[in-house]
Amino acid sequence: MANQQHLNLLRSGAVIWIEWRNQNPEIEIDLSGANLLGENLRGANLTGVNFNQVNLAYALLVRTNFSQANLSNAIFYEAKLIAANLSQANLSIANLIGAILTAANLSYVNLIGADLSGANLENAMINDANLIGTNFQNANLKNADLSGSKLIRSHLSFANLMAVNLIAANLSQANLYEAELITAQLYQANLHQANLTKAHLGNAFLSKANLTEANLTETDLSWANLKGANLAGANLQGATIRGANFQGANLKGANTKGVNFQSANLKGTILEKD
Repeated sequence: MANQQHLNLLRSGAVIWIEWRNQNPEIEIDLSGANLLGENLRGANLTGVNFNQVNLAYALLVRTNFSQANLSNAIFYEAKLIAANLSQANLSIANLIGAILTAANLSYVNLIGADLSGANLENAMINDANLIGTNFQNANLKNADLSGSKLIRSHLSFANLMAVNLIAANLSQANLYEAELITAQLYQANLHQANLTKAHLGNAFLSKANLTEANLTETDLSWANLKGANLAGANLQGATIRGANFQGANLKGANTKGVNFQSANLKGTILEKD
């Protein structure tokens, strides 16, 4: 339960809040369960604060510092978190539906089970984050950095992932149905058993990616670089691979029914079936 003194100080304005925090750096701040619906906390220093189950829906949180804060089960519905610092914060099971997080720092964040459907995360830093089971359906992640993040069983259907950095990310069993991944960087990414049905991967960089048993039905891989990728057991039925580079790729046991390899680079590719 929120400490009323802490809550009153926060609502007194940025100047008073910053001065009090500077004078009392040792105090652990508890604002759990507080109703801060629509509040203006722009630029506030909320590092390490306990915001468990807080309601910050529609709040103005531009450049607010939530680093290392406990925001589990918090509500950020349609909140404005532009350029906010959420690094190392705990946002597990948080509601961020429709939130604006453009250019926000979410590196090393915990978003297990959180809902960011329809959120705008363009140019956000989300590297090395725990995103297991996170819902990004219809979210805008264009140019975001998700390198090294865990996206196991995450929901990314219909998401805008154009030019996203997913280098060495773990997308095992993720749902990327009809996701926009044009020019995405997926070098050494793990897409084992991922659903990429009807996804757009034109000019994507998938060199050395793990696509074993992935569903690539009707996926657009035009001019994609799959050099050294592992597609053993993958389903490529009806996929478009015009100009794609499969040099040294493993397609052993893959379903390639209806795939036209005529313009693809198959140098050193393993194509024999089990």
